[in-house]
Amino acid sequence: MRDDRLVEMRVFRAVVDTGGFSAAARVLEASQPFVSQTIQRLEARLGVTLLHRTTRGHRLTPEGARYMDLVRRTLAAIDAADAEWQDDAARLEGQLRVSAPIAFGLDRITPLIPEFLSRHPGLSLDLRLTDDHENLIEGGIDVAIRMGALPDASLMHRKLCRLRRLVVAAPDLVARHGLPGSVGDLSSLPCLAWDASRAHLNRWRFVDGNDTVTFHAQSRLRGNQGMSLFQMCLAGMGVMRVAEHLARPAIREGRLVQLLPDLRPADDTAIQAVFLPERQIVPRIRSFVDFVADAFRAPDWEA
Repeated sequence: MRDDRLVEMRVFRAVVDTGGFSAAARVLEASQPFVSQTIQRLEARLGVTLLHRTTRGHRLTPEGARYMDLVRRTLAAIDAADAEWQDDAARLEGQLRVSAPIAFGLDRITPLIPEFLSRHPGLSLDLRLTDDHENLIEGGIDVAIRMGALPDASLMHRKLCRLRRLVVAAPDLVARHGLPGSVGDLSSLPCLAWDASRAHLNRWRFVDGNDTVTFHAQSRLRGNQGMSLFQMCLAGMGVMRVAEHLARPAIREGRLVQLLPDLRPADDTAIQAVFLPERQIVPRIRSFVDFVADAFRAPDWEA
């Protein structure tokens, strides 16, 4: 049976601590309607008004202040109970839900899961692979692997490794069209592009001397899934900008050729593990974040 009381408590605490529904939604990486509806359900369940809502903000009712005190003590007790297990990884129990991008998840996260679960026999893991940025609190996500800049700085995060994307093509495509000598020459080559939901990934930025040059990839073939586009690139369907974890091994194996290798990508960012802000990280979350951070401390694709 699903019990949302803990979620309600955390949402209520976030509203009180941040001063409003919008701020709480940003901290929780949730939508404002979700926060508002959660508070409404909480008040309906308790049968009291916890917050006075005005055009200038929100303030606690006497019942809300009393409930807030109980919430803080309850959540502190939960954190303390979890902390009892922190020094004994073998006793970790429960379910961990992890979200990761499809390509990186298939290529790099999935192979790590057997060893992680063998180290922690009391844990079960729900791995969700999606190129959408799932909402952590609404999706019940404990840890999300995110690539690139984080849109919300309020999320807790830990850098796993550097993220660089290389422009590559299959050898037979290069044989047909030749190697580009400049960023402008890319416009004469067939490209692969993301659909509208990932349109920002079609802007390929390079550092050329003291200048930053941007190429806007256009394509007859667009997609919303990175691994599918990568397979098309391997098949010689077009030029693609690919994350290093896929590009480097394929280049070493001769399946892809790096284009414009003398130009540095301008969007050198990171692959990060993100999780909801808490005063103390739940041990099962810490164990997974520590495990993947150690696994990517020296990525083999950078060798």
